[in-house]
Amino acid sequence: MASLYNTFKTEIRNQLKEKLGKKNIHEVPSVDKVVVAMWIGNLSTKKWMKDFSELEANLAKITGQKPVIINAKKSVSNFKLREGMPVMLKVTLRWEKAYDLLERLNTYVFERVRDFKGLSPKKIDNQGNISFGFKDQTVFAELTPDEITIPYGIQITISTTSDSKEETKELLESLGFLFTNN
Repeated sequence: MASLYNTFKTEIRNQLKEKLGKKNIHEVPSVDKVVVAMWIGNLSTKKWMKDFSELEANLAKITGQKPVIINAKKSVSNFKLREGMPVMLKVTLRWEKAYDLLERLNTYVFERVRDFKGLSPKKIDNQGNISFGFKDQTVFAELTPDEITIPYGIQITISTTSDSKEETKELLESLGFLFTNN
C-alpha cells in the first residue's frame, strides 16, 4: 500500500496544480509540518505531579517521536506558575511522518470521535494553518484505555505552505479531510 506522502508526490500534487491553476509544481501548496502538543501546565503546579513520563510515553506512541518538554518563560502568580516549570509536551513532524499522521487521522481517529461531522473551515487562519484538538487521547488506536491513568487532551496544528484559506482547504480536502459547510 502506497503511503499518503508518495501518493501526494505522484498524483495529488499534479491534480492540485491543475485545479488551482498553478504554472509550476513548486507553487502547489503542501504540508510543511504537523505539531502535536499536550498542555501540562496545570499538572505541573500540583505538588503530587512531578513525573510526566506516562504522558511523554503516550505522545511518543501516537507520533513515533520523543516529545520535547517546553518550560514556562515567565512566572504567572494567578496560575501558580513559575519560570522554568514544564508547561507543554510538543512533537514536530515533517515530511513522511507528518503525512503518516494525517493518514492515520483520516482513516482511524476521526471515525472514533463521537458525532464528528468534519472540520470547520473557519479554523483555517490567514497564513494557511489549521488547528484542532481532541479532548481525550483514547481516540488514537495506538493507546488502550488501560494505559491511560491521566486523561488529557491533544492539540494538533497543521502548517502548510499555502498563502490563502482556499488553497489550504483544497489541499486538505485532496488529502482526505472532511469539512463542514459553515
